[in-house]
Amino acid sequence: MKLLTLNTHSWLEEQPDAKLDALVETILANQFDVIAFQEVNQSIAESVIDVSNHFAYQAAEPTIQIKRNNFAFIVQQKLEQAGLRYVWTWQPAHIGYDIYDEGLAFLSLYPIQEIKTFYASKSKAYENYKTRPVLGVQIEGSWYFNLHLGWWEDDNDSFKDQWLKCSAVFDSLPGPIYLMGDFNNPAQVNNEGYELVSQKWFDTFYLAAKRDTGYTIEKNIDGWSENNEQLRIDFIFTNQPIDILISEVFFNGLNSPIVSDHYGVSIELAKEKAPIYSGSE
Repeated sequence: MKLLTLNTHSWLEEQPDAKLDALVETILANQFDVIAFQEVNQSIAESVIDVSNHFAYQAAEPTIQIKRNNFAFIVQQKLEQAGLRYVWTWQPAHIGYDIYDEGLAFLSLYPIQEIKTFYASKSKAYENYKTRPVLGVQIEGSWYFNLHLGWWEDDNDSFKDQWLKCSAVFDSLPGPIYLMGDFNNPAQVNNEGYELVSQKWFDTFYLAAKRDTGYTIEKNIDGWSENNEQLRIDFIFTNQPIDILISEVFFNGLNSPIVSDHYGVSIELAKEKAPIYSGSE
């Protein structure tokens, strides 16, 4: 089993089409079983597409509209055209940069058994960029949650408050749980969000028999405008001390091209891989 999380910064990068193709090629080469994407954008002004006849799409909510340039949809379609079928879902979060519907997406080589969504943030206003839904999918009996949470020092909607809401949901669920995403809390900062999460959750970076540096941002980016150091803010946590073969940073320009202002994180579990969906029907 291979997992991947990536804050895609979609359609906001220079040469976005070339970076999308590089992302697709890397997925084809590695065949990650479950992929969590954050900052998955679609243009508000773009036309809506009919996904009712798309076997691979499962709606998180029946009212969600998928636009023609939905980033996850395009990635999924390109992968399917290349012979690798992912089922997928997308949850809008808020308006991004005045022109996008920004959201969270999952792609999976296995059937999605159930979808769960809730708000971590106090705000539920779609116009508020601090509105933070969480998207969860149940796959093969395990739960995977896609998170893009707020900052520790936010006076109005702090990470601490958001984490309390998340914990209440996670604690109610059985089975293995994996938390994947952009936590906006660096691992090297003491007494803040990372320490709060790791009190009860296992950072798969440290569970891995083999790992690299783990850094997922190198400099100042959106949301971290005053940063000038390498940070580890994108994580995969689990609630069980499982065997991890490797934790590896992707899309850092070393083992795969840079496609976003964040790098991705992948782990490989010590479990036999048996994907359900590949190729065409």
